[in-house]
Amino acid sequence: MLAVLDTNVIISALLSPQGAPARIIKKWEQGAFDAAVSESLLEELERALGYGRIKPYLERSGMVIEDLIKGLRETAVVVDSEPTLRVIEEDPEDDRVLECALRSGAAYLVSGDHHLIELGEYQGVQILPPAGFLLLLD
Repeated sequence: MLAVLDTNVIISALLSPQGAPARIIKKWEQGAFDAAVSESLLEELERALGYGRIKPYLERSGMVIEDLIKGLRETAVVVDSEPTLRVIEEDPEDDRVLECALRSGAAYLVSGDHHLIELGEYQGVQILPPAGFLLLLD
């Protein structure tokens, strides 16, 4: 099973090691599913991890942003990130997540973003919040 984890899920997992996003990352590491990312999502993640409210937490934990991005490149399915979709008018950056799911052939897109969750499904990709994806995995 292949799933795209939105950057907000990855960041939430880093900030709250006991929450649903962190449990999803653990299940991925245990081989319960494969994850896909795109270059644009990796760029967004790197940018977001450098934000003032997030970076100090990572520094305290000893995590190096570059190492995290490199690890994702090595363990996830990486797809091209040529922007083509215009589905979510309110937040066009959400289209990048949909593009990744479509290009990778992912069955699931996991996100905490309400614009994506409200879609529920897009061209065969089921869109779930982290808690819903955990239920599926369990």
